[in-house]
Amino acid sequence: MSQSSWSAPSTVAGFVRAAPNPVLLEFAAGELARRGRGQALDIGCGAARNAVPLASRGWRVTGTDLSLPMLTAAAARARGELPAGRLPLVRAAMDRLPLADASFDLVIAHGIWNLAASGAELRRALAEAARVARQGAGLFVFTFSRSTLPAAAAPVAGERFVYDQFAGVPQVFLTADELDDELAAAGFVPDAAIPRREYNVPRPLSGGPPAIWEAVYRRRG
Repeated sequence: MSQSSWSAPSTVAGFVRAAPNPVLLEFAAGELARRGRGQALDIGCGAARNAVPLASRGWRVTGTDLSLPMLTAAAARARGELPAGRLPLVRAAMDRLPLADASFDLVIAHGIWNLAASGAELRRALAEAARVARQGAGLFVFTFSRSTLPAAAAPVAGERFVYDQFAGVPQVFLTADELDDELAAAGFVPDAAIPRREYNVPRPLSGGPPAIWEAVYRRRG
């Protein structure tokens, strides 16, 4: 991963400058007000664009990422903005989280699950998120929509929702039903109080950013 494009200095610098997701911050604020306190997990935290603001607002956040340069940038930001030890960082793949069962009240998968190179990898990642989430925990998802690609685009051989036409590498692009179905199989159900949103649709003919699903789910018992 340290040799991938996600670890390139220009990419890391872009994530350092990136603003937090305001919808996530609003949802997390409501969750914290309801709970009083809570443990949050930011899977694929990158340079801590969301993790540091959440920690500064009262969450006890753990960030994971496979890219060492991203984690180094996240640690630097945490040192500059948070008390010591407030944001533990763990180098780990999304489908192998070295974290305890049922230990988080909020799980964040912001732009990470779409990077799975196969359906099997995605399902392992979902299963790990379900394993570490407490009953009733919130799950905030931000991931690629199938609307990114032309209707005629064919998935990678042997796969149902993995395509390589967007960036030249296999990535996951889900329809709304596929997103719900895959998460339901892992133990998450939609939170009816927060409607699913789809961004960047329709996409411009010349390309542009991917279409995105943003949604909230709950870990069922």
